[in-house]
Amino acid sequence: MYTILVCDDEKDIVSAVEIYLTAEGYNVLKAANGLEALDILENNEVHLILMDIMMPEMDGITATAKIRKEHNLPILFLTAKSESGDKILGLNIGADDYVTKPFDPLELTARVRSHLRRYATLGGMPKTTDTLANGGIIMNDKTKSVTVDGEAVSLTPIEYSMLRLFLQNPGQVFSIHQIYEQVWKESPIGSENSVAVHIRHLREKLEINPSEPRYIRVVWGLGYKMEKI
Repeated sequence: MYTILVCDDEKDIVSAVEIYLTAEGYNVLKAANGLEALDILENNEVHLILMDIMMPEMDGITATAKIRKEHNLPILFLTAKSESGDKILGLNIGADDYVTKPFDPLELTARVRSHLRRYATLGGMPKTTDTLANGGIIMNDKTKSVTVDGEAVSLTPIEYSMLRLFLQNPGQVFSIHQIYEQVWKESPIGSENSVAVHIRHLREKLEINPSEPRYIRVVWGLGYKMEKI
């Protein structure tokens, strides 16, 4: 059974989310702020976090930054429509996705299932070989490890899935919508920001100079591709 941590200072929202998730068979842990979430994460096995942004004592942005130092589990923000800037900031510091309040229960549970499935398999795309390589990048899909020029690189599940897509298809141009469909396994509505932010994260971990990328290049007006090195 998967355990999901719901962190929000609005008790009504937490209670509603708990009802939706327990109906799907998930175990739910609850926190009212980032500090409580960190404490729960320290003492329990958690597979996914639903994190509010604006909370007392410690907000979701700060908590996510701290969590990302040690954990790669999926983090989905619960955001208000007015927090569009915070959504981007959240993605920048390590969140995998977000759901806007008021949310549709079916959308929420669908996103949770999708991210848990990806987390369990670190991508879930068909495996063609245990080892994928290009230039100095080596991915072992059996051990789920990535090295760049011999140095180990820690990737989130989304970043791993995205890198594997590129490594499996060097030279192929993928549109933003195609990347979103392949990696997130969902309809690519509003996908532009999420894809761009995760591409930037991946470049920061793979490239010597992310502003002049060697591997993942933009093809203007079309999308992105991985150069064959």
